[in-house]
Amino acid sequence: MTQRLQQAWLRRGLLACLLWPVSRLYGLLIELRRQAFRAGYIRSERLPVPVIIVGNVVAGGAGKTPAVIALVRHLQARGLRVGVVSRGYGRSGQHCQEVLAGTPIEESGDEPALIQRTTNAPVFVANRRAEAARALLARYPLTQLVICDDGLQHYALQRDIEIAVFDERGTGNGWLLPAGPLREPWPERLKHGVRSGGRGIDLVLHTGGQPAFKGFGSVRQLANHAVRADGSKVPLAELGGQPLLALAGIAKPEAFFAMLRSRGLQLTETRVLPDHYDFDSYPRPSDKGYTLICTEKDAVKLFPRQANVLAVPLEFTPDAAFFIAFDALLAPLLSPLTSPHGHQTA
Repeated sequence: MTQRLQQAWLRRGLLACLLWPVSRLYGLLIELRRQAFRAGYIRSERLPVPVIIVGNVVAGGAGKTPAVIALVRHLQARGLRVGVVSRGYGRSGQHCQEVLAGTPIEESGDEPALIQRTTNAPVFVANRRAEAARALLARYPLTQLVICDDGLQHYALQRDIEIAVFDERGTGNGWLLPAGPLREPWPERLKHGVRSGGRGIDLVLHTGGQPAFKGFGSVRQLANHAVRADGSKVPLAELGGQPLLALAGIAKPEAFFAMLRSRGLQLTETRVLPDHYDFDSYPRPSDKGYTLICTEKDAVKLFPRQANVLAVPLEFTPDAAFFIAFDALLAPLLSPLTSPHGHQTA
């Protein structure tokens, strides 16, 4: 290990130690809040249909949205009517609304827009996910279950199945924010939740190539084609040799660039942008003759703004065993559904 690397690790360790008391206080506040929900001091709302939470306990992107999309498609393939709710991170509005094909991204958030575009499922956003869910069920009364994109810590909405998503980081140093990456204690959260009976996380899904601990795995790869704004497809094989400008406003942009290069594409230029970048101040490469290539998450914001844009879909496939385990958990929740909104609670 070089001296510079040793110094970097030392600085990181010292910073974590200095922040540790703050993390302890944060942990106490988390536990007090959790106990308040358990005791009923803070109201928690039960919906008339099953609720599935897909979230994480680690700050930052871990692949929740691809997991939500995979789950929605799986349920749709089973013939089930599913809706999605989200807070809509980064959106400018505060009100509850449905995300439609023509909804401005600044009003919906990029991830809800991507979910709606790729699944055509009903999607609603609101600061309070319970409010979004109520609006969804009012607009689509035949909905049989609701998936919440993120929200493991949003205890105001009761849930029936909790799925925790992890990437290669695992739980990091195992410390709570701000000394570590954890939003709440782990593995305590694995064992003890906030629902009736003290149940914790039901399923752990790893989105990275090397799971940090036990759980279900998955495969992430690029599709064999890119997509234009009009929905037409361009095989990636036809893009070889073209001057490509690749950009990414996601949590791990370099991973996207590496996946493009692994498919034989020669990236003339790459641009790393902040996660959830809004592109309002993005300088258009109009005079360089580049074809701009990006993720689907970025494309929902770029398509209305920029010509000559191609989005490369990410194909995210959880292990078959994950869906088997998920279906087994879901089966007893659906059996009481003799009519729309017929979910019975304990």
